[in-house]
Amino acid sequence: MRTRRLAVVGGFEFTPEIHTDARGLFVSPLQEEAFVAAVGERFVTAQTNHSRSARGVLRGLHFTTAPPGQAKYVYCAQGRALDAVVDLRLGSPTFGKWDMVEMDAVSYRAVYIPDGVGHAFLALDDDTVMSYLVSTAYRAEFEQAIDPLDPALGLPWPYDMRFLLSERDTVATGLAEAQARGMLPRYEDCRQWSASSDPAR
Repeated sequence: MRTRRLAVVGGFEFTPEIHTDARGLFVSPLQEEAFVAAVGERFVTAQTNHSRSARGVLRGLHFTTAPPGQAKYVYCAQGRALDAVVDLRLGSPTFGKWDMVEMDAVSYRAVYIPDGVGHAFLALDDDTVMSYLVSTAYRAEFEQAIDPLDPALGLPWPYDMRFLLSERDTVATGLAEAQARGMLPRYEDCRQWSASSDPAR
């Protein structure tokens, strides 16, 4: 498993080894030993999610109020996607910074998104399937959204594509307004919650 630190503190990219033969392939996108070596704690999975998207579907930018927060481990099981990780944590040394990772069902590259960090992806092919492991169960009242096209973020989406967003994402607020409204999580709260929620600690 190859590991890369993202530009967002606490975020990582993981690229697994792929085993192929005449029958097809076998790959393990999440490996605990490599994850703990990079992140310093186990990834506790409370729920798994699965989405299928047409080319041009842009999902996000989403995050979960912390606490309870929600960390994510995401990979592309089919098709191709451009994945964005944005630091929305007030007080973080990388607040407002982002990293982009191209994912596909060739490399099975995955990203780890810690509590309080925003996540979005753009499907680059039809029938793009994204698989998520998440650290907390979904609760609608804690889910938040930031406009993924907010110019203040400067995310380098390929603007030659026609985007398809949900109604919720279309009307999502920009980063500055979210900060003014007190919507954004605090870095220290996210770190404390993450540490306290790991049963191995």
